[in-house]
Formats: sequence, structure tokens, C-alpha cells
Amino acid sequence: MKRTFLGEFEEIVLLVVAASTEEAYGVTIWESIQQTTGRSITLSAVHATLYRLEEKGFLTSEMGGATAERGGRRKRFFKITNFGNRALHEIQDLRAELWKAIPHDRMQPKLSFS
Repeated sequence: MKRTFLGEFEEIVLLVVAASTEEAYGVTIWESIQQTTGRSITLSAVHATLYRLEEKGFLTSEMGGATAERGGRRKRFFKITNFGNRALHEIQDLRAELWKAIPHDRMQPKLSFS
């Protein structure tokens, strides 16, 4: 089977959408990524990545209803597809294989930043 390769940011966006317990849309995904990674990113970078992942078949989206709080604009909600779910599992398996391949004497103890 051909492996699926995603860029780091694509993987993070896909993971955040998969982990969302509520409907995932641009702003909530953007906030979650910034909170989780500590990175300062633009909302447009998130939107571009969401649309690219949708084009590749990893996500689907649908428009929600218009709300007064958004000035009558609608939100686009994203969901992971079966293909996206399979890709995340492949990535997880590949990373696990690579971590297991590192000899124990080459890894330094995990540092604590507390």
C-alpha cells in the first residue's frame, strides 16, 4: 500500500479536526492549534490548509446556517473522512516504527520544562 505523506502543519490541522468534540470550523481550529502548539499562526494559513486537505480527500466540509452574531454569514464546518482517518493511522504507525528503531543508548532522557 502506498503511504500517505503530509506536511507537519497539514498533520496538525488534520489531528485537530479529528480531535474536535464540537463542530470544527476555521476559528476554533486556529485557536486550538495556537493553544496546543504555542505557535502564532494566521487564520488564513489554517483556511488554506483546510481547503488543501479537503481537495486531497482528507476532509469534507459543509456550510452551517447563517447567524446574526456573524452578520448573517455562514460557517464552514470540517469533518475528517475515512481516507483522512486512515492517513493519520498510517502516520502514527510510521512514527512509532521510527521511534522504536532508535537505540536506547542514543536517546537522552526526556527533559522537563516545569
